[in-house]
Amino acid sequence: MKRRLKDIIEINDSLGSKIFAISIQVLILISIVTFTLETEPSLEPRTRTVLRIIETFSVIIFTFEYILRIYVADNKPKFVFSFFGIIDLFAILPFYLSFGIDLRSLRALRLLRLFRVLKLVRYNRALNHFILAIKSAKEQILLFLFITLILIYFSAVGIYFFENEVQPEHFSSIFNSLWWAIVTLTTVGYGDVYPITVGGKIFTFIILLIGLGIVAIPTGIISSALTKSVDQPPEE
Repeated sequence: MKRRLKDIIEINDSLGSKIFAISIQVLILISIVTFTLETEPSLEPRTRTVLRIIETFSVIIFTFEYILRIYVADNKPKFVFSFFGIIDLFAILPFYLSFGIDLRSLRALRLLRLFRVLKLVRYNRALNHFILAIKSAKEQILLFLFITLILIYFSAVGIYFFENEVQPEHFSSIFNSLWWAIVTLTTVGYGDVYPITVGGKIFTFIILLIGLGIVAIPTGIISSALTKSVDQPPEE
């Protein structure tokens, strides 16, 4: 029985596995549509009841899927703490937490339902290559993030000393200057806060040039890792 279940649940070329995979993917899409419709303020009570029934049914199926995947896993702890194991758990967690917590007052927990979108990664080879690329380049990405945090702090300190005296309402402290540093380094530049001193403008120009490189570096890292991962089988 365990072998038969494993053959159905795990992705392979058998008919049972294909039917199971398609069914789960369809249910994920229905669940995502339901989650989206629930945000409509003008829904009738009857419609909301139907959506809740669909949500409950989806969670029950996802829960059984999660339990069965643990049951057929060769290394159960490894699956539970794996990428897909955590995704499967977070996809159903908000529903069960709602019995003890009012999710209307804790909206962050409702966002965990978005992890159901990530469940689709399991059934998409292209996305699996992307996950594999992220794993293979994680050291470079972590190094990039560390350097980026240092540059953000450096930018906040620099603009604070240039603009604090003339714009104390925008650059009252280094902490308040962090917002400017983030949007400038990422080249978003909302325009709500900008320098007016000569020194501040020159400093901003330098930071903008650095920001262009900040945007390009992770693209190059992930592109290189993706190229290498194409020739490797995706990890389950």
